[in-house]
Amino acid sequence: MEVIYPRCAGLDVHKETVVACVRIAGDGPPLQEVRTFHATTSGLLALTDWLDSFGVEHVGMEATGVYWKPVWHVLEGHFELVLANAAHVKNVPGRKTDVNDAMWLADLLAHGLIRASFVPPVAVQELRSLTRTRKQFVRERASHVQRIEKVLEDANLKLSVVISDILGKGGRAVLQALIEGQSDAERLASCITTRVKASRSELIEALRGRASAHHRFMLKLHLGHIDALDKAIADIEKEVGLGLEPFRAAAKLLSTMPGLSSVNANVVVSEIGIDMSRFATPGHLLSWACMCPRNDESAGKRRSTRLRRGGKWLKTTLVQAAWSAIKVKGSYLQAQFHRLRARRGAKKAIIAVAASMLTAAWHMLRDGTEWHDLGAAHFDRANVTKTANRLIRRLQQIGYTVQATPA
Repeated sequence: MEVIYPRCAGLDVHKETVVACVRIAGDGPPLQEVRTFHATTSGLLALTDWLDSFGVEHVGMEATGVYWKPVWHVLEGHFELVLANAAHVKNVPGRKTDVNDAMWLADLLAHGLIRASFVPPVAVQELRSLTRTRKQFVRERASHVQRIEKVLEDANLKLSVVISDILGKGGRAVLQALIEGQSDAERLASCITTRVKASRSELIEALRGRASAHHRFMLKLHLGHIDALDKAIADIEKEVGLGLEPFRAAAKLLSTMPGLSSVNANVVVSEIGIDMSRFATPGHLLSWACMCPRNDESAGKRRSTRLRRGGKWLKTTLVQAAWSAIKVKGSYLQAQFHRLRARRGAKKAIIAVAASMLTAAWHMLRDGTEWHDLGAAHFDRANVTKTANRLIRRLQQIGYTVQATPA
């Protein structure tokens, strides 16, 4: 097999150590040297000097948790780095050691058999870290809201029945009164000064419960966590605003797409960056985001069309945006959803809409253009003859004789 990189190295990265194998191809058998380094900064600097002493030009490593990141940051700028998906470079079972793994990576890299993973620039990585942390905090906040509702149900206080948002102005006032020891239903109902659909008598009846000291402690505990999370989310929003400055124009372009709010646009930019030359075609981007059917074919038959697991941050954001986009009347995305839902079901249809949105994002970021909606009649215009035949056939089925003449 042809050697692509004659001087390369493979790294088996762990939390405490890095096993490195240098592979140098010559006229005879390749020379392989293996050494283990500590994963500390001084150890990684020693690894850099050791690789330099052999004239190594390309270095490959597995994407092992977050342990590869400090190694990448230290070696970046000294060598051409290749990050491999661990599932793509698995060694033979039963012969797996740290040394064998490093040698296996070096062999694969030398022959060009490692498909490099996408590693965005540092600025995009930092923005991605902020948006992902924000999403985790929002999920944690929602969990605390559910726990508050659970405590209220345990005390037989039906606050969520008469108020849609128990952490709104009225709901907060009631919760604060409960924490301070108030238990009279009429006084609790008087805390709700905002407009609600429930009548005064319904409010009083819903707030007549049995709140104990334990319930008050739990409510205070959860509200404290929610306040801390709200403050953390606000701080993250400020930091995202600063980190987004170089990418603000791209995020503004993406926000012109139906369903993509400014928050979702920020997430898309933080996940894929703004340089679309990394993805040769929109199909490559869809495959990287795990938003296209997997290849599972045997004996000429497709066994499965399920999506591959992965891309949970970008995929969930785009699916959420797709559910909002299909509500825009007379839009291409809404027409696409209804067209596919009739044949494949709502779940596959919404994934197809999300994939179309990501495809459009690839073109928008590459060309610097805003969203241009094709309209709900796009599919009818795409094949006029097929649409006309379908409508004529439908009229004939209900008892009409049809003679169509082109306008």
